[in-house]
Amino acid sequence: MKFGVVVFPGSNCDRDMIEALQNDLGQEVIPLWHKDKDISMFSTSDCIVLPGGFSYGDYLRCGAIARFSPMMERVISFAQDGGKVLGVCNGFQILCESGLLPGVLLKNDHRKFICKNVYIKQPSKDNNSVLKIPVAHGEGRYFADEATLKQLHENNQIIYQYCDASGSVVPSGNPNGALDNIAGITNAGRNVFGMMPHPERACSSALGNTDGISVFKSLLGVA
Repeated sequence: MKFGVVVFPGSNCDRDMIEALQNDLGQEVIPLWHKDKDISMFSTSDCIVLPGGFSYGDYLRCGAIARFSPMMERVISFAQDGGKVLGVCNGFQILCESGLLPGVLLKNDHRKFICKNVYIKQPSKDNNSVLKIPVAHGEGRYFADEATLKQLHENNQIIYQYCDASGSVVPSGNPNGALDNIAGITNAGRNVFGMMPHPERACSSALGNTDGISVFKSLLGVA
């Protein structure tokens, strides 16, 4: 599997993502500039990654301008054709703005930027599958209308929920007020993934945390 990491003006986690994919996971990575349109080197078995940061300075809304970049035109088509797309933090916001994922990311309920380790788990897994992953965002509160939220639950489209260290999905484990403690979701076709926590920041033993590797393996089938 090849990975393309899109770099927008204001991206600040693109190098972290490239480092994690190349050096920690041993994958081939190609940086993609936001003004380019050529992704012909990727097949639908590959993955395009939208990294964290502050694309276009977060003007208007987080991800609202990046959604209209030349590269995103191709990424949207790539996803619609079945290619895998992963958006992390600002990348998650861009996916929601582009309509590739439902819902929106609103300002944290405490109105402050948050940067710390949190705990997340897949809803389908037991409490022994808790992962410690960093977050760093000011607008990470996932919100969707009642009908969308119902659909996400019924279709098993919630991929990660915030929890406490023991795996309990409780308000005290929710860092931003996200509905139902939602930390990440997928589309109905299960080829587009968005999450607020940063798995690329938890892939190296030098950082004292390799839980992020489990995220890439679980979502993308990275060997």
